[in-house]
Amino acid sequence: MMITIKQHIGFRQKLIALVLLAAFGQVQAEEVVDTAQPAKQESSESANAGVAVQSANILQPAIPESWVSFGLGGVSGDSGERALFGQYNGLRWDTSSILLDADVNKHDAETGVWTAFQGRNLGLDDRELRFSQKKQGDWKYSAEYSELTRVYPRTVSTGVQGIGSTNLTVNGSAAKTDVDLQTKRKSVTVGAEKWLTPSLQFEASFKSEKKDGARLFGLGINCGAAGPFTTVTCPTTPANGVGALLLLPEPIDSKIKQFDAKLNFSGEKYLLSAAYYGSFYTNANGAINQTITGLVAPNGGAIDLLTPGTSGAQVLAYMQSPTALPPDNQAHQLSLAGHYAFTPSTRVTFKYAKTHATQHENFDSMGLTTHPAGVNDLGGVLDTTLTQVGLTARPMAKLSVLANVRYEDKNDKTPLNLYSPSAGNTNGKDSLKRQAGKLEASYQLPSNYRATLGADYEMVNRGVPESTEKPGGLNMLREETRERGWRAELRGSMSETFNGGISYLNSQRNGSSWLRAVQGTPILSDAAAVLLGGASPYTVKDRQRDKLKLSADWTPTESLSLQFLVEEGKDKYTEPHLATLDDSGLKDTGVRLYSADAALILSDMWRLTGYASRGKQSNHVNMVNGASPAYKAELESTNTAVGIGLHGKPTDQLEVGADMSYMNDKNHYGQLQATTTVLPDVTFRQTTMHFFGKLALEKNTDFRVDLVHQRTYLGEWTWANNGTSFFYSDNTTVSMDPNQKVAFISATYIYKF
Repeated sequence: MMITIKQHIGFRQKLIALVLLAAFGQVQAEEVVDTAQPAKQESSESANAGVAVQSANILQPAIPESWVSFGLGGVSGDSGERALFGQYNGLRWDTSSILLDADVNKHDAETGVWTAFQGRNLGLDDRELRFSQKKQGDWKYSAEYSELTRVYPRTVSTGVQGIGSTNLTVNGSAAKTDVDLQTKRKSVTVGAEKWLTPSLQFEASFKSEKKDGARLFGLGINCGAAGPFTTVTCPTTPANGVGALLLLPEPIDSKIKQFDAKLNFSGEKYLLSAAYYGSFYTNANGAINQTITGLVAPNGGAIDLLTPGTSGAQVLAYMQSPTALPPDNQAHQLSLAGHYAFTPSTRVTFKYAKTHATQHENFDSMGLTTHPAGVNDLGGVLDTTLTQVGLTARPMAKLSVLANVRYEDKNDKTPLNLYSPSAGNTNGKDSLKRQAGKLEASYQLPSNYRATLGADYEMVNRGVPESTEKPGGLNMLREETRERGWRAELRGSMSETFNGGISYLNSQRNGSSWLRAVQGTPILSDAAAVLLGGASPYTVKDRQRDKLKLSADWTPTESLSLQFLVEEGKDKYTEPHLATLDDSGLKDTGVRLYSADAALILSDMWRLTGYASRGKQSNHVNMVNGASPAYKAELESTNTAVGIGLHGKPTDQLEVGADMSYMNDKNHYGQLQATTTVLPDVTFRQTTMHFFGKLALEKNTDFRVDLVHQRTYLGEWTWANNGTSFFYSDNTTVSMDPNQKVAFISATYIYKF
């Protein structure tokens, strides 16, 4: 978590106001004319006319306040201390920034046209601009521009050459330098709406987003799992290593274009909407071409596995083959949706949609010269059909019901081809059929209580795996799973100052017979499934889910309000097992949450707020049946957050505030296996203090000062442990200061008009 500048600092500026006033006209002057009263009433007709003017002015829509601001901000510490704070606002490398913001609104009373301009964070790396004009009930158009730069927070020190391009040279002996990995998004969106008739409306929008930069990426191989190789002798000496992991930063140069058009037709009892949505993704980079000239082992020894002329020459050739990047693809969807009101309290809703997605980029043009003979591209085709119908009704004054059914059919028409000849493995299919239904009834009970009872059903058919498909690491699959559940809720007012509710949910999931993941044929018995080792995805395991939720709102006095929430849930997973062994794989998960919020009005000038929450998530995992020694993992994630805020206005001209928050997030990796080293916890702690003061210099000008102080600790063994940074086989290291301290101060001048 990090604090962005927009969360704490309002931006208004007089210099920009002069420019915007020239573009939008004298808003302030027009408001004076609209609300002016007759200077002299010489007759009763004049007096009546004056009353008419006043009435007309009262009915005029309120014009939101316009403002602009200009300010300067500065941040303490070096780039390492600002790594997390400056991920998205540009303050990782810059110690100062221009703070510029604007919100200008104008309404032309004669034409009824609204004009609006908003600018956010114009001096930072997450700037946004938006311009729009509309005439209520007639037309509207808008244009938006936004940027977002994400700086990778860790320091990457490497000798890899060519970062940012598709041609990389990996040499473990090359001199290392720190590289700046970052990605920048720039997007433009235009939209328009037009009422063609009083009952027919057309709306359309187009968005184009370009993404540039480089992100952390890599390639690894393990000799023991060298399936693509025919004759490889794995080294037996640990000093020589059994594999390699290379840093290969992904070069990013892609565009995504989205087009959305709707035709809406409304009648007295119905609404129809016919729509088209198109998505087009293009990537200028097809593959990374890496040349490996030398690697090193963490202890300084050579990695024989990748040395030319040894038994690892095949592995070296494999590691130097092109690494594919995301290919071009597109999708088109046509849909028809709407609702029909049989009576004021009975309504039917529906939606029907067809989506056609393809991926046909040529392998050779991507730089992927090794592919099945006669196959020029994947030929990917995925057709999806969605049908949904719902009903809401109130058959009785105190009873309301809701019913909904949904059917989805994903049909993968991609041809099968042998992409791993030595392993005899083809690509797989991503087809599935999903049916879901929901029924709910809510009844108003006496004494301001309301009871709700619901039932849910879902069936998913994933089909049978292809005989040539070999899902990595999986032994068992299921063709079909079915889930049935029910839920109940009771809400009500116990008194004039206390409201509360309790809800409970229970669901059971089971499915069809187990399949061998490779052959895709049914297994005859659970005992036979156990002998496979039981490696299966948790999404197809039998599961029992229970969830309880309590909530309450209490207002003991007019100045104090309190809210409470307690939530607890557990999922228990089972699959075929022997009586003498525990279930394998994921056994159960749990979630527990306690939270409280409070608001206290101290006086007409001061307000105090606070919150506290504690959540816990757990996962218990067993080793595959029959394994020795038995492996059990008890993974727990706990999050504690507290905050307090004091805001006040000691004088008519001065407004002040202070907000303090603390968060502690810890992931614990408990392991019950004597031969395994216990992993340390991953801990994230952050303390943030924010103080501000705003002084009204004149009726339409303010001066504001903000001070933010943030302390962050991130202890993460995946990238560093006991002072040792993560080490790639190409000698690259990735590191980050675990303790970061930042202070940000800003001053802004605000002009309102």
